[in-house]
Amino acid sequence: MTYEEALSFIHSVDWKGSKLGLERTQELLGKLQNPEKQLKFIHIAGTNGKGSTAAMLASILTEAGYCTGLYTSPFIDRFNERMQINGEQIPDQELAELTEYILPYAKAMEDSPTEFELITALAMVWFARRKCEIVALEAGMGGELDSTNVIDVPEIAIITAMGLDHVAELGPGMADIARAKAGIIKPRGSVIIYGGNPEADQVFEQVCAEKNAALYYPDFTKIIPKDFDLTGQRFTYQYWTDLRIPLAGSYQMQNAAVVLEAVKVLRSKGWRIDGEAVRQGMMATRWPARFEVLRQDPVFIVDGGHNPHGIRATAESLRRLFPGKKFTFVTGVMADKDVESILGLIVPLAERFFTVRPNNPRAMAAEELAARIEKLGAPAVPCASVADGVAKAIEAEGADGVACALGSLYMSGEVRSCF
Repeated sequence: MTYEEALSFIHSVDWKGSKLGLERTQELLGKLQNPEKQLKFIHIAGTNGKGSTAAMLASILTEAGYCTGLYTSPFIDRFNERMQINGEQIPDQELAELTEYILPYAKAMEDSPTEFELITALAMVWFARRKCEIVALEAGMGGELDSTNVIDVPEIAIITAMGLDHVAELGPGMADIARAKAGIIKPRGSVIIYGGNPEADQVFEQVCAEKNAALYYPDFTKIIPKDFDLTGQRFTYQYWTDLRIPLAGSYQMQNAAVVLEAVKVLRSKGWRIDGEAVRQGMMATRWPARFEVLRQDPVFIVDGGHNPHGIRATAESLRRLFPGKKFTFVTGVMADKDVESILGLIVPLAERFFTVRPNNPRAMAAEELAARIEKLGAPAVPCASVADGVAKAIEAEGADGVACALGSLYMSGEVRSCF
């Protein structure tokens, strides 16, 4: 099987759709001799910040000398990004070989696995074969019935910042969504909660009490910001001084505090992570399309924010870096998102919009999005493609302006390819 054939198989119509539940993943992993049983995990759920948190932790553990896996979704530029070891993506040939190995087991199942379940099983096999000592494992959707939740008690379960998203699948209210995310909390486990959402936090605390799990919160009042610019930020947290992360989003310091709490818990469990590994791991973190600066003249930022909670964080970063400024936005959204709330957060910051349709069947047409924006009082021009929108935004801003592409992770790869 070639790499192209492997991707064609993974993305084939046989596995399309989203079905909550663990039975199919458990059955497939059982046929594959349960590779997940050979691994230790940091399991990460939440609405926003999962990937950034996972990337920072994986970078720190790699610097500490551990063979470290990283499992995230979706990918930005290339499928192989979804599974990495020590910062290196799975090689094309290994992906093809593993897919060929898994193929007959998946095809033999009466209740076919979904694409995400197939990919999760594939990653578990690769991490086990490569003898990973620990894996930063990002949940796909929810927690309790997400296919990543087939694992036993992880070293730590982390629940990042909470907001309303995937309400059709997880429930209409914050408590419903929190209960789904709380499904990654296992009996007598260690749990770190980002906090700050009282309704969600109440659910997490209740579940931790029921399962006799140790609960930790970061103390964001102990963050002391130092430098903050387009190249990243420097800060102090508790006894860690002058740490630097090359991530420009203002919200990343809070994610970093969660990571540092995780380091403390890991140390208490015998993991050897010295201060230099923390410092170097933070500095080495790379996480594309999350308030990523792609050029400077004009400044062009791409951010994968795709729900009101994420867009609010992006807007705050823009205000902090460019106080009083108006921006050109290149925007594309999924039609099933809370489009009105998303637009309400960024229209006040906008000089103009160029709307695009991301390459996804769920995406809203550029013309419809432009019409909705204009109803809110901002000028909007629909564009034939993402590349067309990017080019028009750069031209409109000139050398000294600032443009930002946001609204969907699914278009971030197309935006980045323009640079």
